[in-house]
Amino acid sequence: MRNLVAIVGRPNVGKSTLFNRLVQRREAIVDPSSGVTRDRHYGESDWNGHEFTLIDTGGYVVGGDDAYEKEIDQQVEIAIAEADAILFLVDVETGVNLMDEEVAKLLRKSDKPIFLVVNKVDNALRLPATVEFYSLAMDNLYHISAMNGGGTGELLDALVEALPKQTVNTREGLPRFAVVGRPNAGKSSFVNALIGEPRNIVKDEAGTTRDSIDTVYNRFGFEFCLVDTAGIRRKAKVKANIEFYSVMRALRSIEYSDVCLIVYDATRGFDSQVKNIFWLAARNHKGVVVLVNKWDLVDKNTQSSKQVEEQIRAEIAPFVDVPIVFISSLTKQRVFKAIETAVDVFKRRSQRIPTRKLNDFILPIIEKNPPPALKGKYVKIKFVTQLHSAHPQFAFFCNLPQYVKDPYKRFLENKLRAEYNFNGVTIDVFARKK
Repeated sequence: MRNLVAIVGRPNVGKSTLFNRLVQRREAIVDPSSGVTRDRHYGESDWNGHEFTLIDTGGYVVGGDDAYEKEIDQQVEIAIAEADAILFLVDVETGVNLMDEEVAKLLRKSDKPIFLVVNKVDNALRLPATVEFYSLAMDNLYHISAMNGGGTGELLDALVEALPKQTVNTREGLPRFAVVGRPNAGKSSFVNALIGEPRNIVKDEAGTTRDSIDTVYNRFGFEFCLVDTAGIRRKAKVKANIEFYSVMRALRSIEYSDVCLIVYDATRGFDSQVKNIFWLAARNHKGVVVLVNKWDLVDKNTQSSKQVEEQIRAEIAPFVDVPIVFISSLTKQRVFKAIETAVDVFKRRSQRIPTRKLNDFILPIIEKNPPPALKGKYVKIKFVTQLHSAHPQFAFFCNLPQYVKDPYKRFLENKLRAEYNFNGVTIDVFARKK
């Protein structure tokens, strides 16, 4: 397992800026306004060959009146409890204040290595002001500039020296399952129900989750990376910069995922925006599972689930070979069934059919139902093979590939789906010159 390093501090001291610098990617959203980061946000970093996982947390506030501050404080306390070392970030521009002292008081209860990091020391003129922070009674004081990277080398040298030596277990190679959908569809509740702890903040207000948040799930024989994303709105509805970046993170999470679990609110219906998210995943050739959430709130009869399934398949046609699972994140109804289904879709997406077996099956069908003649030209398909790609792609070699039109390609795709289980997986069919 990798070592865990938590970055904590009061709001707007530059925690997410430091996080982005150390993971060398713009993973966490950075904005001048305070309270942008809400959930624990994980990223991987290394220094001199020592790999570790960073946890970016929301700003810790005591006695605030913001609706999210209690939840953020709980997330910070969980991060401190699970970390191997803590970077306590303060701001040289504002100096020591009461909130810094409250954070210091909380950290002194921990027996973890703590590094007091004075941020925004962008030039030598600010160095004398760092002396003030010795009043927080922390032994390890370092001054850095998270914006330009100044001083981070000395900090990281001391950090990796203090971390306990552990075996490295990277996330590379793990399947990535992205939980996507509209705002307030219950995505974070689904993730929390699955992992059995309040990993992400859940509120009735839309737009609670802002970053795309990774969690490694390793239970019941399954191991994969689960990504909770911000709700995806229509472009016209995206107003603030923070929300724009949140949506961009969610879209990027779809691009980097293997399977998308599309969560939608059963009380609102499968509307045009959910349909757009579905086709975004399908066009990116991701495995797809549709999760009908809040099913416990719906007035239903014995035919309700069948009727909803028919409605969804009518909306997503022609790609109707998709698993649909009815869940309740609140009662945990079928949440594990949803994950089992996603794992099955991942396996189907990566399955390979031996070339000989594929030809023995499909060539007799093609001989009986050849492509229609066009301008007196007859297409003769002689050979088919599956291409080496992340999702199933099949190349049909023939004499006149330009005359193989989309309706016949769909016919071939349907025959492949009927013989081999590609439920939840997109298929590409190409006609190529033999």
